[in-house]
Amino acid sequence: MCPTLLSLLSLGICVSLRIWAAVGEYEKPSLSARPSTVVPLGQTVTLQCHSGPPFAIFRLFKRVGTSLHKIQEQHFNTFTLGPVTTEHAGSYTCSGADWSRFVWSDVSDPLPIMVTDASTKPSISAHPGPLVHAGENVTLRCHSSVLFETFILHKKSSTGHFQRRGETFTGGHARADFFIGPMTAGSAGTYRCYGSVRHSPYEWSAPSDPVDIIITDRSRKPSLSAHGGPVVRSGENVTLVCSSSEIDFDQFHLLREGENLGRPLAARRGPRGALQAEFPLGPGTPAHSGVYRCYGSFSRSPYSWSDSSDPLFLSVTGSTTSTCPSTMDPHTTEEARLPQGHSSQLHLLLRLSVAFIYTSIFLAVLVCHCLPTKFCHHGRSAQGRQNSEWRGGSSQPKPLP
Repeated sequence: MCPTLLSLLSLGICVSLRIWAAVGEYEKPSLSARPSTVVPLGQTVTLQCHSGPPFAIFRLFKRVGTSLHKIQEQHFNTFTLGPVTTEHAGSYTCSGADWSRFVWSDVSDPLPIMVTDASTKPSISAHPGPLVHAGENVTLRCHSSVLFETFILHKKSSTGHFQRRGETFTGGHARADFFIGPMTAGSAGTYRCYGSVRHSPYEWSAPSDPVDIIITDRSRKPSLSAHGGPVVRSGENVTLVCSSSEIDFDQFHLLREGENLGRPLAARRGPRGALQAEFPLGPGTPAHSGVYRCYGSFSRSPYSWSDSSDPLFLSVTGSTTSTCPSTMDPHTTEEARLPQGHSSQLHLLLRLSVAFIYTSIFLAVLVCHCLPTKFCHHGRSAQGRQNSEWRGGSSQPKPLP
């Protein structure tokens, strides 16, 4: 018996209703990115569509305006993008289907992919500084001569980020302040900031240089000392020693005037059994003078440091170079061989002697002119005869006529 038109229409409507009811029956998948949702220009990123039921096929969509554009469709749940350009920046979703039932799942929640290095990097600074006591607050300031409309603060190994609109100043700079605190071990870490503009929210600038926010006072302080004492002469090798006899720190950190002096050094057993690290600073110069402190930490929590050691005031003065008199230039004067203080005294004595000699000559001439001429002449004649007799070789002076 041939099916009537009404029965065919009824069958079509029934099948359509069944398919419509099946759409969205499965739980929507989730989308993730490896290694990160923040991707520098030229690198690749892998998007993975996670699903509970064993989907046979997957689709990747990119949102353009208010609509979704299908980017890829394949039997694997991983999608590779790259080398990325600014065209890859945007919001992505995915869905899966079980072809045995002709059913597609709902799309996943959107995943933003940020492409960086689109413009010059901003700067980041910590106020009042990168070392923060537990419970205190710290302000991270992002600023740039590029008039970014939004700054993004990103913490390393964190999927979240903070952002706020920058403020334009009369000097043509933009900045944004991010307040972190009260400080805990979870809020310590490495931070960078990016800048972006409103018409391209998924295109970010190059990242700023990193700033490490450290929480201190987590354990007892170590001690800091200098080989040979805190006062050294210029040119002598300077080595500072950070040690702890109470706590088995894994590594030690050395700072001068609050500035970190580089990578931490691993702790080693010293001659007296204490854990210590030696920081060689090289030949001392006046630039090495300053206030030093050290901290201890553990490798499992690199952003949590001990309390600060007592300050060490290092002073580099003078010079270790000396020259023996026998090896000096024969034309070198005695004054050059004297220390600076003795040289100044010699100059003074020489000036006084010269002044005394000139004064004596002046007084003698003045007296000679003031006395009677005959007396001065007689004295000069007598003195001349006496000198001539002595030059003549006589051992006894002749009597005057």
